[in-house]
Amino acid sequence: MNERSKDKIFTVTTYIISAMILMLLITLIGYIIIRGVRHLTPSFIFGEPKIGEAGGGIGPQLFNSFYMLIVSLIITIPFGVGAGIYLSEYAREGKFLNIIRLCIETMASLPSIVVGLFGLLVFVKSTGWGFTLLSGALALGIINLPSLTRVSENAIRNASKGIKEGSLALGATKWQTIWKVILPTAMPQILTGVILAGGRVFGEAAALLYTAGMSAPSLSFAADKLFTKASPFNLLRPAETLSVYIWKVNSEGMVPDATRIGDGSSAILIIMVLLFNLFARVIGNIIYRRYSGGK
Repeated sequence: MNERSKDKIFTVTTYIISAMILMLLITLIGYIIIRGVRHLTPSFIFGEPKIGEAGGGIGPQLFNSFYMLIVSLIITIPFGVGAGIYLSEYAREGKFLNIIRLCIETMASLPSIVVGLFGLLVFVKSTGWGFTLLSGALALGIINLPSLTRVSENAIRNASKGIKEGSLALGATKWQTIWKVILPTAMPQILTGVILAGGRVFGEAAALLYTAGMSAPSLSFAADKLFTKASPFNLLRPAETLSVYIWKVNSEGMVPDATRIGDGSSAILIIMVLLFNLFARVIGNIIYRRYSGGK
């Protein structure tokens, strides 16, 4: 068998494997959405859960998931991208850098349940906050920080090749080069890390059981409550997310229509992840075109 035949065989094999993975993904997403879409009524999406009764909704849990996503990314993105900038542009090879990389790899391998127990000891008990949305967001930040740091470091290092010297030669400072040239060029790759972090926020349950809690107080967006402790935007309140609620209703048998809630909530989670990916890609492309001179 000559080299051309081998190349064709490996090429066809690669396409077949890619098609199988794509079909598996489409089948999984389609199955979840088809099973759950029939339950997606306004009363289910925006309604309050009913303990011990059928017909409840997921309104508070859905809001908590979105709010948890925003707060967690606000915490994670500056530290993750900042660490990536340091490791790729400022850190020097040596023992200190090796220790940092070892710590990042160790953090990336931690099970989420371990991070949840750490959050329980530090963010819940030591601070005296109790089960709060902020505690859950900090725990998710610990989970997502290693992966976002590695993605940002690789993206910035690859983007700086060929353009860093040109920018410095034109008189730009090192920080101006990073901020105005390298970061916009690396934005598509960094955005991939942000999307992965966002997907982890939507799907995480183990760490949030011990930090954000398993209760979702009723939400009131009345103007007189927006700046009180009862405000939905209060960071120091329990915040059961949708993934935690799915686990709770299917494991504790607290509602008779747990299957309906599980199917509908799973479909909502899939749709939320798809919309978040699309929205993040659009925003990232706008930023990239603005800084790269495209239209």
